[in-house]
Amino acid sequence: MRKPARRRSSLIKGSRGGDVSKASRLVFGHGGGVDAFDRLPDDLVLAVLAGVAAHAASPADLAAAAMTCRRFRELAAHPVVLSRASAAAVAVRAARWSEAAHRFLRRCADAGNLHACYFLGMVSFYCLGGSSNRATGTARLARAASGGHAAALYALAVMRFNGSGGAGKADRDPRGGVALCARAAWLGHVPALRELGHCIQDGYGARRDVAAGRRLLLHAAAHELSVAEDDDEDAASRFMVEWWALRGTIEKSSVAAAGGEGGDDAEKRRLCSQARCGRRETRRHEFRRCSVCGTASYCSRACQAMDWKRAHRGQCGPAAARWLAAGNAF
Repeated sequence: MRKPARRRSSLIKGSRGGDVSKASRLVFGHGGGVDAFDRLPDDLVLAVLAGVAAHAASPADLAAAAMTCRRFRELAAHPVVLSRASAAAVAVRAARWSEAAHRFLRRCADAGNLHACYFLGMVSFYCLGGSSNRATGTARLARAASGGHAAALYALAVMRFNGSGGAGKADRDPRGGVALCARAAWLGHVPALRELGHCIQDGYGARRDVAAGRRLLLHAAAHELSVAEDDDEDAASRFMVEWWALRGTIEKSSVAAAGGEGGDDAEKRRLCSQARCGRRETRRHEFRRCSVCGTASYCSRACQAMDWKRAHRGQCGPAAARWLAAGNAF
């Protein structure tokens, strides 16, 4: 009974000391490589990587998996994996924007990833600038919207309301914006539900129905109370806020480097005053200003209502009082 015990101990000792046991040779090859992993078919490895991409909490998770070995690096770039990447996996931060990040998002979007289509569409349209980038961004958003991406539907609605990318107010399409908002709200997108409520309540782009509009606004408010603000934050909006904060909204050089637009008109285009929105005017006077103080500009009624609750309520009254006092002085 003692001899088998000594054989087991010697086997354990030998494996720790560097000798390769018979059991370990079934897993490791004679040269030290992992033969069992190398024998796995590509379809199985792709399925594993697709699962990692679908549950990734940040772009770094997918990048870490791709850097494991050469085979992972090649298979992680497969369209099957990129198409399954989660919204968090394609949420690149503005401080880390580079040509490599742009290329990664393009490959994900070309693979049919709706989250990447939406994210890259917003970045191309509002941040990179230029007519070609705006056209590409609109096409990306339209592709995501056609696949049922609620945030993309709402983004297109805001563009319709403002006539973004067009020559003037004549390009606005309130009825088309309301239709897109209704589709996004049906899919559970809270900003679209809030915007739709304001449109119906005010009779903008739809038949006015104050009671129905208020019911929609109550539904949106109930959802906001049940969800933390950070959980409901949009990654594309966060990117745009960081982008303009890093580059500045009035620097000609930053606009030229981002897409080639410059000049006095580029200097005077404003950001939406809702601090978490990040949208910027594509032409002067595109966004609506606060009718009381005239100092705040908003891309949508939803952003105006949200900013009123968070900050503008305390800013608008004093500003309006100063404006009235200055007018009475003459």
